[in-house]
Amino acid sequence: QMQLVESGGGLVQTGDSLRLSCAASGRTLSTHNTGWFRQAPGKAREFVAAISRSGSNTDYSDSVKGRFTISRDNANNTVYLQMNSLKPEDTAVYYCAASGLTSRVRYKVEEYDYWGQGTQVTVSS
Repeated sequence: QMQLVESGGGLVQTGDSLRLSCAASGRTLSTHNTGWFRQAPGKAREFVAAISRSGSNTDYSDSVKGRFTISRDNANNTVYLQMNSLKPEDTAVYYCAASGLTSRVRYKVEEYDYWGQGTQVTVSS
């Protein structure tokens, strides 16, 4: 089993930045493609960003492309999400997830095997 713990969320203003971290334990994160998802109240969980095992491939949802950057430090079993130019519509609980499907980065909730508990990000206008 793999345990994922997110941190770094908080309350910020429009235009501010936050860096989320996702620390893994129990299994080696470098053997898993990893992603960030978010869920706003009353909405379905949605894909935000994904990164391949080596970190060489990344992808983003259109809503965050150019503002968010996903990265990973396999030596420290950690994945990050740097969020810049935050908007009120970015307000959500952000979840880190790891997938045992290794052929490419993954975009769907059902393709991920392990999930963290989430960290709240609130952007005020």
